Amino acid sequence: MAENNEFIREVDEDYRRDQVARIWKRYNALIITAAILLVAAVGGYNYWRHAERARAELASERFDKASRLAKDGKGEEADRDFAAIQAEGPGGYALLARFRLAAETGKRDAAAGAQAYDKLATDSGIGDTLCDLARLRAALLRLDGPDPAGALTSLQGLAAPANAFRHTAREMLGLTALKRGDIEGAGRWFDQIAADGETPQGLRQRVEIYQALVAGGPVTVTEAKPENAAPPPITR
Repeated sequence: MAENNEFIREVDEDYRRDQVARIWKRYNALIITAAILLVAAVGGYNYWRHAERARAELASERFDKASRLAKDGKGEEADRDFAAIQAEGPGGYALLARFRLAAETGKRDAAAGAQAYDKLATDSGIGDTLCDLARLRAALLRLDGPDPAGALTSLQGLAAPANAFRHTAREMLGLTALKRGDIEGAGRWFDQIAADGETPQGLRQRVEIYQALVAGGPVTVTEAKPENAAPPPITR
């Protein structure tokens, strides 16, 4: 019985070797080609990863350099480097450079900076959250301009309950209303901030001050008197 089992095993092994030999003889070219392609694909992927890592490291160094130039007041050189990163850098650094370039432009020219943020806000490829961030930045640059109506409308949209930037938008809307003497409007915005369970602690502390100002009502200063006269009364 044992001899029969051994014989069967030997026959089975011979059959398998013959099968492998026939497959190799028939498909050896395809097998070799597939192996070469697999090795090339692995090598290409590793090379791509190395190249992307090198690009990211170079972009990081250039971004740090541009940031230092901007800090040192060398705006023209900084803008040139940010623009180069935007054009040549990997996706993340290119987008970061676009935002930084808009910010630096806004420091020198609010209108031009707002326009740069407008382009970012309409770029669907960067995602809704970053588009909203660009809208917020553009609105803040326009808020003190000659025609802030558009900025206020944009901030009101960003103040929606589910928006990630609602806290900043509500604060700016409340302060703008307070500055204009719209005490009731300011109070509504500040109350929304206070009622929001996700309001950051720092903003919550500021809102307590804002609400105290709202509770005091509008403040007006009477016409100034001569230098030696008593200080003008403050009326509410």
